[in-house]
Parts: sequence; structure tokens; C-alpha cells
Amino acid sequence: MSPGLEVRMLCKRFGGIVVADSINLQIPAGRVVGLIGPNGAGKTSFFNLVSGIVRPDAGSVTLGGVDLTGLKTHQRARRGLSRTWQNLRLFSSLTVLDNLLVAPRLYLGESLTALLFGAGRVRRAERADRERATAILERTGLADIAHMSVGSVTFGQQKLIGVARALMNDPCCLLLDEPMAGVEGQAYQTIQRVVRDLAESGIAVCVVEHNVAFIRDLCDEGVFMFAGRVLARGSVAELIADPRLTELYFGT
Repeated sequence: MSPGLEVRMLCKRFGGIVVADSINLQIPAGRVVGLIGPNGAGKTSFFNLVSGIVRPDAGSVTLGGVDLTGLKTHQRARRGLSRTWQNLRLFSSLTVLDNLLVAPRLYLGESLTALLFGAGRVRRAERADRERATAILERTGLADIAHMSVGSVTFGQQKLIGVARALMNDPCCLLLDEPMAGVEGQAYQTIQRVVRDLAESGIAVCVVEHNVAFIRDLCDEGVFMFAGRVLARGSVAELIADPRLTELYFGT
């Protein structure tokens, strides 16, 4: 399989609490891997370590064969690593379209040199970003609300906006942190379709989600985490059928 995200011997401890205990995990390009496990298992901490928000005590993170371990969060994003958030982190006063326009990998308008000596190039890049954002909104079924403020749309639509914004980074790898929490109806179906389409286009996708049915129907493989460790891998159906893992997940 094509190289995607690879994590080797990733470790992190906060005092006496271990959130990552020698994690080894591969997410090949074109595959969807679901992380499941109880609260406190280390799933979101794993995303924070991979995306550079938290520095590991040991271990490495590579994407497409490129070592990301020493890079800052924005540098990892510019190399194609994108993520969404449990708590959305959208700009509620901006329009849906403008929330996407803040998220390209590179924005020439941030460069004073480009503004002074390459204004035409900056304008062309801005037009291309707007066209890309419009296409992504069409793809995610959000085109009709493109010019509405984010604060005025439904929670399910806001979840979709978070996914759409992550796509503006043109990711090689997408980390989805509980994309279905609080989502139902059409938004549920749309997120499922979009994620599957992304994987089929060659993106490595990793999903943290407590909706086991969503994970089972979507993911090529499941990874069960507990106390910062990977305990088992396999199909989601196999994992949830394992009585030992079920007891850890749901308790006795």
C-alpha cells in the first residue's frame, strides 16, 4: 500500500498519567481507520501528538515517508496533515465560505513581499482559493448556506463545515475527532459519504468516534485503545464482538 501516516513508539506522560504508551500505528493512503475505546483511552491525545499540539516524550511521526516529528503544528499542516475538533473551533461571526478561505495550506496574502511585488499573483491565488472553497461546499452539500454566518446554521451543518475546512488544506491525511457527535439525518449521511470519497481519492483517514455503527459501516479497520495503548486491531465487527474489549469499553 502507498505510504500514509506512520507512528512508531509514540510515548507521552503527564506526571503519573500515561496518555501514549509506545503506540505503533500505520494508516495507509486510501484507507479509513477507526479508533475506538472508552473515554480516557488516549484517542484525542493521540491526535494531539500526531498534529503537533503536544510534543511526545519519544517516538516518531511520518506522513508519506516525510518525518514530521520535530515540526510545529502549522508546518505539519503545510505538509498535508489536517484535523477536525470535537468542539468545532469555527469562526461563528464569519460566513461559511470565509471559514474555508482561512484554511489553505499557503496564503500568499500573508507575505508582505508578495503583496508589494506580486499583487497579481496574490489575486490569482485568492481567486483559486475561492473556486476551491466553492467546489468543496458543493461536494459537502453546503453551497446553499455559503454566505450565511456559521452561528446561524444547524449543529450538523457546523460539523460538516469543520470537515469542509479541513479539506481546504488539500490533506494527505485527515484526522476526524468525533465527527458524528450530535449529528443525525442528512448531515450524518453526507459526512459518511464524504469520508468514504476522500479515502477512495487516496487520502489516509483516521476517525475517533463513539458511534460504533458509524465506525463499523465506514472503516476498513478498527483499532482498540485503552490507557494509552493499542490493545487490538481488526475489523470493527471483530473488536466489538470480543468480550474482553467490550467489558473494557462499556464496563461490567
